[in-house]
Amino acid sequence: MTTSFVPSASTTVQLTPSYTLPIVLVIAAIPLLLFSVWIGGAIPFGIASLYTLFGLFLLFQAATLRLQFSETALDIYRGETLIRNFPYQDWQNWQIFWHKVPILFYFKEIKSIHFLPILFDPKTLKICLEQRCPKIETKQA
Repeated sequence: MTTSFVPSASTTVQLTPSYTLPIVLVIAAIPLLLFSVWIGGAIPFGIASLYTLFGLFLLFQAATLRLQFSETALDIYRGETLIRNFPYQDWQNWQIFWHKVPILFYFKEIKSIHFLPILFDPKTLKICLEQRCPKIETKQA
């Protein structure tokens, strides 16, 4: 029997980390590294190394950052330190790209646009966003 977690809009919810995206990048880099060594070129090796480093960077971020949905804002923590606060009242729109394989979270505030890789549970992320910051449907001509 499976149970689904539906957080309340009045409670603070901390998203659990998801290591899927960083691990996929690191695993995808392994054949690229092997191929670049086999053909013996600096450019393919550099590209494969960038994939690996980016995947490791995202792995570190997923392990150290925490997203919390409070009643009034999305808070980003590193350990116990609040590093960024995004009040919902400033949000204009949000979107999770590629629903079947969510890899990118976009949201627009009044003065800025943000793109974040999905390093957290995408289902809980979507539920919290729908509860705390409902999308404004725009009519298209």
